[in-house]
Amino acid sequence: MKIICVGLNYRKHAAEMGRPLPPEPMIFLKPDSALLKKNKPFFIPDFSKNLQFEAEVVLRISKLGKGIAAKYADRYYDALTVGIDFTARDLQHKFSQAGHPWELSKTFDGSAPLGTFIPAERFPSHSDISFSLEINGEPRQEGNTSDLIFGFADIIEYVSTFYTLKTGDLIFTGTPSGVGPVKKGDNLVARLAGETVLDFFVR
Repeated sequence: MKIICVGLNYRKHAAEMGRPLPPEPMIFLKPDSALLKKNKPFFIPDFSKNLQFEAEVVLRISKLGKGIAAKYADRYYDALTVGIDFTARDLQHKFSQAGHPWELSKTFDGSAPLGTFIPAERFPSHSDISFSLEINGEPRQEGNTSDLIFGFADIIEYVSTFYTLKTGDLIFTGTPSGVGPVKKGDNLVARLAGETVLDFFVR
């Protein structure tokens, strides 16, 4: 099972990170040990002093596919939720400054809390789905899939050029602006189209 992630896929997030807009989807992978399910607590790792949240809409792949054309992409996922792409921002900065790969800052154990999935058929339009993240009851991120630089179909077409998509694979589609640090005791609650899909604590 693959966890495929798209970086810098919202314009305002790219701006807040001081990065140019990517000309094509920017892809990285997380291992399956990054998954954190059933609202289990997230434990801040000792190796980071600046652990940040990034809330994202996640697609669940439901069909084997390779070289998928964008017009058929909606046939290859059956459910959506919100997940968190936890990032050790201090490590990411250090690796980037040295010109080294920065995957370790995003792919460590537990770095991908995953919400409860909602069937894709329940959303009238997949290009207009709102989602949000609250921390301790305060709004921190508000997003809508209409603001994606590369939409679901574009992502699936691009990714399937390089990887065979398999049933159960997950695609984290990118985060909007508003990312920031977490601390012990924080309660993160994510909603998709107003429905709570993720609710967990940081330890």
